[in-house]
This record gives sequence, structure tokens and C-alpha cells, in this order.
Amino acid sequence: MSREVLLLVDALGREKNVPREIVFEALESALASATKKRFPEDADVRVSIDRLTGESESFRRWLVVPDGELEDHDLQVILSEAEKRVPDAQVGEYIEEELEPAELGRIGAQAAKQVILQRIRDAEREQIIGEFLQRGEPILSGTVKRVDREGAVIEAGKLEARLPRDQMIPKENLRVGDRVRAFVGAVSREGRGPQLMLSRTSPEFVKHLFAIEVPEIEQGLLEIKAAARDPGVRAKIAVFTRDRRIDPIGTCVGVRGSRVQAVTGELGGERVDIVLWSEDPAQFVIGALAPANVSSILVDEDKRSMDVVVDEDNLALAIGTGGRNVRLASELTGWHINIMSADESQQRSVQERLAVRSLFIDKLDVDEEVADALVEEGFSSLEEVAYVPLAEMLEMEAFDEETVNELRTRARNALLMEAISTEEKIDSTAEDLLTLEGMDHELAAALADAKVLTREDLAELAVDELLEIVNIAEERAKALIMGARAHWFEGEEA
Repeated sequence: MSREVLLLVDALGREKNVPREIVFEALESALASATKKRFPEDADVRVSIDRLTGESESFRRWLVVPDGELEDHDLQVILSEAEKRVPDAQVGEYIEEELEPAELGRIGAQAAKQVILQRIRDAEREQIIGEFLQRGEPILSGTVKRVDREGAVIEAGKLEARLPRDQMIPKENLRVGDRVRAFVGAVSREGRGPQLMLSRTSPEFVKHLFAIEVPEIEQGLLEIKAAARDPGVRAKIAVFTRDRRIDPIGTCVGVRGSRVQAVTGELGGERVDIVLWSEDPAQFVIGALAPANVSSILVDEDKRSMDVVVDEDNLALAIGTGGRNVRLASELTGWHINIMSADESQQRSVQERLAVRSLFIDKLDVDEEVADALVEEGFSSLEEVAYVPLAEMLEMEAFDEETVNELRTRARNALLMEAISTEEKIDSTAEDLLTLEGMDHELAAALADAKVLTREDLAELAVDELLEIVNIAEERAKALIMGARAHWFEGEEA
């Protein structure tokens, strides 16, 4: 039998062009599967074949778990019992019992053959995928082999790849025999063995299509910094060059729009806006909102958001159908963009001035005249009053030196009282919430006011509920909640 095993391994290895080790592993898996059928209960069986002699050994094994944590008698054994059989047994290891070699029989042999052939097919597919990935080609060009409810199978030579339904461009009607291009994603090893997954909706697909059409990108003279898409409808790309002789936008558009039209044709008519990338976030956002004209822009770096003011004629254009233009501009730039009219901007400015005025009246214990003077001079927080250089405050005509010193003292005292109040509020906050990534004392105090005191309390909130409690950016709210929920999924990952 041992000689036959070695001959079988060599024959299958040569026939299928896979390493002998893959065939040995497939054979071991097949024998283990057949051996399991000898047991009426569930069993974990391991088969080992000697690579030189072809002799095989079979073992039933149990996972060693701590005392009191036994969940499955058929597959596990507690540590104290394991130590009786193997004195140096450790939790997380296996203890084994040798079995008599399996007699496969006709049905068992057929099942073993199927397991071996499937493992070899998977190994062949893995090898073909690996060879393709080694070439580093981001775009796969192939033919639609078949279409089913889950998507399409794309064939390129010996390689078959899967284009899932949700990665197809909406309303795209692919048929068997159609030539198609798609962005190469990850390799999925779930279900039917290794499969190369494709996408025609990824922003990366647009970037690589332009790289094919625009030689200057491949030559390194031009770079696509970012891309955002509403697949099948509209896309935006941000381009940049350090070569002043090159017009980035014109180069991507091509003569009479030939280059951008080639990309649009591949994307089923998807319109592509090409904007100029800038290191200045405000300038980048202005370009990304084109063709709308921006009147003014206010940047909030802490929240990574911008209030963009446009006139009434440009308001609909800036927002776009269904908010598409502003949404794509936000994705492209990485900034949250609030579009507003001049009237809305003025109303918000008045409200903010009134809020700051009320803050100064309340916390600094001053009258309306002093509060108005501070607002007029551009002060918007207690920190600014407390810590702006004394020389700058003395330049204000509204106050003498004595008043300036008094205001600075009151502002510092108010900040101190707020800090003490914050510490008192978070005394009842659990340590696991305070140490959560992205959490700070000010945020923890606001959550404490809403009775959110533990990581579990935060994990149970929806994003909109958290935003009602604290005034933070939506992306930060999402990150905090996902961080709080991380422990829910630790068992699944393990």
C-alpha cells in the first residue's frame, strides 16, 4: 500500500502540475475524512503520511481546554483529564490517540478520490492566481464565461475570476462572450476554494483606466491623487503634476476629449469630472465642487469640515442631483462639506456671535458692552481671552491694562472651574471608556452627562444618537462606536 501511495502522489503531481506536498496534504485530508466515518459521534482525526516511505498513521485528537470550560466532549478535553494521559499537556494543545489504519472500502475510496481531486483543483487555481498576481497587473481583461444570480465569471486564459453582482456597474447587462475589464481586488478563499475577486465599481478602477489611456501617468509625469465614484452616474478624480509644462486636466481629457471619452465608454457612460489637486484643502474643495462657483469658505480643522458659501444661482449646482456633487467632492477631498447660501451663512454667523457673546457674559461676568467688544475684536473662546499674548490684548482700544488683566484672570479661573467640573463628571466613568482610542476628558464628560459611562454604553449607541449628545464630526463618531464594539467581534476573529 505504501508503494502505491508514493506512485499515486508522483502521478497526480505530474498530471496536475502541482507540488508533491500539495498531493500528500490532499491525500491526508481524504483519509482523515474517511476515517471520521468510523465514529458515530463527531471526531477530530489527523492522518500523517511519511513522505519517504508512504506509510500512514491515523490519530484521533482532542483540544485541551481549561477545567470548567468544556463545551464539546467529542472534540475537547479538560486540562486535568489530559494531564492523566499526557503529563506535560498544555491548554491550547492537542492530545492524540492512535487509531487502526482506515479500510476505505468502495464508497470511502470514492469519497477520498473526490477530496483529493478538489484539493488539487484548488491548488491549481491558487497557483494560477498567484502567477497572475505576481505580474502586478491591476486590471484584468477577459471574457464573460457565465452569468448567474451572484454575478459573472470572467475568463482570461487559464484564469477564472469572479465579478460579484454588487461590484457590477448598476444597470450593466453583461452577457456570455462579452469582453470586459475590471479592477483586481482580493483573493477570496471562502466557499468554493480560492477565487480572484474583481470590481467595476471601485474608485481604483477609474484611476487605473486613466493610467492606461494617459501615458504621462505611467511615465510618472502626472499623478492621480484621489478618486470618488457614484458608479454608472458620475465620478471625480484629482490630478497633480510637478512639471509646469504639463496641463494636468487637459492631458487627462485628451485631444477632443478622446482620453476621457475612452474611460467613460468603459464605465457605461459614467461622467468623469477632472479636478486639480492642491495641498491647500480649501483650494482643493473649491476645485472639487466645480462647476459650481464658491463665494467663500470657512475651514474647521478640528472637525475636518468646511462651510462653503455659494450664491443662490450656484446652490443647486454645488449640491447636485440628490446631493451627488457635494457627496463626491467630500469623498474626493476627505473633508465634510456643508453647502449653504449667503443668507444661511449670515444667519449662522449671527447665531455664533450671539453664542460667544452669551458665553463671555456668563463665564467672565461682564456686561453686554464688554462682551460685544471682545466679539468685535475676534475673540471666540475663553482660551483665547486667557492665553492670547498680553501685548496683543493691550493693543485693543476698548480696554486699558487693568481691564485686560482682569479679563485674563477671570477667563483662566473659568477654565479652571470647567476643568474641575469635567474631572468630577468623569469620576463615575469606567476606565475602559476613558482609555478608548479617540476619547478625551471633554468628550467623556459630555457622555457622562448623558449617562454613557462604560464602553458597553457607547457601543449600544447608534451614530445619530451619539451626535445628538456631543458635537463631533460624523467620522469620529463612527470610529468611536466601532472601537467600543470591537470586543463584540474578538471571538469571531479568533
